[in-house]
Formats: sequence, structure tokens, C-alpha cells
Amino acid sequence: MNETAPPLLVSAARGACPRCDKPTLFAGIVAFAPKCSACGLDFMRFNVGDGAASFLIFIVGVIVIGGAMWLELTRSPPWWVHALVWGPLALVLTMGLLRLAKALLLTLEYRHDAAEGKIDQ
Repeated sequence: MNETAPPLLVSAARGACPRCDKPTLFAGIVAFAPKCSACGLDFMRFNVGDGAASFLIFIVGVIVIGGAMWLELTRSPPWWVHALVWGPLALVLTMGLLRLAKALLLTLEYRHDAAEGKIDQ
């Protein structure tokens, strides 16, 4: 591992390439770029998979359902308030956290030189 590497969360939040630390990891909101435009690191060789999404479903669900229940029990707003608040919040939390989680997983894979079929001896 590179001893001068920036903190993991900072690097992931910026969408930074794990090799050169330029913000080139994503081509879209949550879609990885094929490779780093600065150093040429091939992002497609990493296998991040859907693991991040599985955990985020539970995390966002607890936040949104818990918040909706709290609001309903303490304020009893009309139904449309729930629709205006919790739908967009769920979308923003999911997309933001998914981007962060995918960047974290790819950066960890790079920093630990992880690969499919590779076992440390």
C-alpha cells in the first residue's frame, strides 16, 4: 500500500482514482469510467459487484421508514408531505451512498491488491 495515500473516505468521497488520486473514477452518477484519464488505470479489472447495493437497501430503509414513522407519530402530516419528503430523500441517500460505497470497495480492492482467484499465502 502507498504510505502517502489519502484517507480512504476522503478519496472515495471525491471519486478519486486509487493510483493517482485524480477525481476520474466515475463517468456518471454511479457508473465507473472505463479507465483513469490521468494515469490509465483500468477500472474494469476490479470486481465491485452489487454488494454495496444490498447493504444500502437496509441502511436507507431504516432511515426512511424510521423517519416516516417518527414524523407520522409526532406531527401527523397529510399523506402528500410524506410523499414529498421521503421519496426524494430515499433517492438522494441511495445514489449518494451507492457512489461512496462503490468507490470505497474499488479503492480497497486496489490498495490490497485483491483479485478473483488470488489467495494470500
